[in-house]
Amino acid sequence: MPDLTFSISAAEVAPFAAVPLLLFKLQIANAPAGEEIASITLQCQIQIEATRRRYAPAEHDGLQDLFGVPQRWTQTLRTMLWTHATVIVPAFSGTCVIDLLVPCSFDFNIAATKYCHALQDGEIPLMLQFSGTVFYRNADDALQAAPVPWHKEAAFRLPVAVWHDMMARYYPNGAWLCLQREVFDRLGRYKAQQGLATWERALDALLDGAEEKAS
Repeated sequence: MPDLTFSISAAEVAPFAAVPLLLFKLQIANAPAGEEIASITLQCQIQIEATRRRYAPAEHDGLQDLFGVPQRWTQTLRTMLWTHATVIVPAFSGTCVIDLLVPCSFDFNIAATKYCHALQDGEIPLMLQFSGTVFYRNADDALQAAPVPWHKEAAFRLPVAVWHDMMARYYPNGAWLCLQREVFDRLGRYKAQQGLATWERALDALLDGAEEKAS
């Protein structure tokens, strides 16, 4: 019966995809090495282990929306779900390396996006947890199926620069902000009444007014 181990050797930005996409280089090893794996239907849950890194003072403001003020982070920092990914692993014996495709969102209503965007340097501590079904051939060459145990996982530290490079490629000098319809309609009316050409000009005008009042 297969005994699989998983590890991530690297991650890179997928070029020319329809959405922001990371390619994780996933290595799978099986014991015994001579056993033939016919295929694996593999699911992966990716967690961000926020407690496993230090945060520079310049990152604190961007993280307050998630964890509150830094003085409370010993209680509020927590592991958070990033995303799920699936892949069909082709036949192999011993070890193989495949691309695990991980779609990413630039929606700032999503906690993982806020977290990654706030980081300026260093690494994002990830834990990839695997499940699924492995199909293999036994000594009699009969096809068998077995579950991938829930305890199978792999830690990886994703360079923050890779995430920022991905978003810069797919959304150069841009960001996504989802608004409630009522707020969007109010902003649209303000934009039309002020004769402003773009949404950026409307937001700039509102922010300038707010800053003048605050000062």
